[in-house]
Amino acid sequence: MANPYRLQSRRDVYRSRWLYLREDQVVRPDGGGATFGVIEMKAGSSVLAVNERREVYLVKEYKYGVERYSTELISGAIEGGETPLGAAQRELREEAGLSAREWIDLGVIDPFTTVVRSPNFLFLALNVEAGESNPDDGEVLERVLVPFEDAVKMVMRCEITHGASCVAILKAARYFDNR
Repeated sequence: MANPYRLQSRRDVYRSRWLYLREDQVVRPDGGGATFGVIEMKAGSSVLAVNERREVYLVKEYKYGVERYSTELISGAIEGGETPLGAAQRELREEAGLSAREWIDLGVIDPFTTVVRSPNFLFLALNVEAGESNPDDGEVLERVLVPFEDAVKMVMRCEITHGASCVAILKAARYFDNR
């Protein structure tokens, strides 16, 4: 389907390495005018890492934007020239020192379709083995290992609120149920 909005003007508001904020003046489908603020962020990958005992590796880190600690999947931005899977594999190795023998593509999500453009690709990494982590400068991560069933309960109790983490854990639950 074609875009029903007609762009009149675009103004750059802010740009950094990770984030671009713009303001678009548009004509709506009904002929009226509207202003849209749109945030574009780097696309990212999130990994649900599961070992042979069906335990999952999560990370706990203080997240400045929500002003609290967040327990979530291993995630990170897709760098230039990198595939979503390549980014997932790199993040798994860097943030948690893990590698996996099997990778399942769980699809992609859009976090806030009204104002944010930042696709997040989801992966299930199976038969994960531990090694040495090498987080980015400034990343202070606590690796958390819990049974998969506990991770599902953490989502349902809102102990895990990171959108991509919630979706990947619940998709993995369906994957395991259908196996």
